[in-house]
Amino acid sequence: MTTVALIGPDGSGKTTVARALATALPRPVRYLYMGVSADSSNVMLPTTRLARRVKRAFGGPPDTAGPPSHDAIAERRRPTSLPRRALRSVRAALRLGNRFAEEWYRQLVAWRWQRDGAIVIYDRHFFVDYHAYDVSGEHARSLEQRIHGRLLRLLPKPDLVVYLDAPGEVLLARKGEGTAEALEQRRLEYRAIAPTVPRFVEVDATQPIEVVVRAVADDIIAVVDGHAPRSR
Repeated sequence: MTTVALIGPDGSGKTTVARALATALPRPVRYLYMGVSADSSNVMLPTTRLARRVKRAFGGPPDTAGPPSHDAIAERRRPTSLPRRALRSVRAALRLGNRFAEEWYRQLVAWRWQRDGAIVIYDRHFFVDYHAYDVSGEHARSLEQRIHGRLLRLLPKPDLVVYLDAPGEVLLARKGEGTAEALEQRRLEYRAIAPTVPRFVEVDATQPIEVVVRAVADDIIAVVDGHAPRSR
């Protein structure tokens, strides 16, 4: 059965639309968070769950963010002492190994649900979230990012990617996070995904939520029935 990824910046309504599709579609639907936030995940490896509990026990903040910004990545690369560089390398290797395992674990879960005849709705998708950072090569990348980018190319792409679009100032008003400029840049990065996936459509997320859900549902039904999606 079909896999559908809902993508877009924070505030575009991905989770709300994904949850609503369970009743808007005429076929069985399974929801799978396919992003990097452990606190938002409904399926995760036991190791990730354990790491999350340990982090929270030591007072760590909730893990609700997406991939780090380009500025944050550049900050990590600042010169430092040899012991710190060695520790950073070890942490990067462990982080990469767990991330790779987590991505494929969720892919296996999606395959199982597809086998049972469900339409799998991805809230985000690892390939999309990390495309501008680790896959495309448009920015300077660390060894960890280059390896992760190659591994992400092996991850099966969704049958349909639905980009929920809204202007940066609208997203900023909804979530109050980041800047309008950064959100506008993220819009460009999401649109750059289009040539890399089987089907890509864009839906205006400034419309009333019921209109957005209906438009997305119509696109999904069209793809399931073997037709082209209706959105542009």
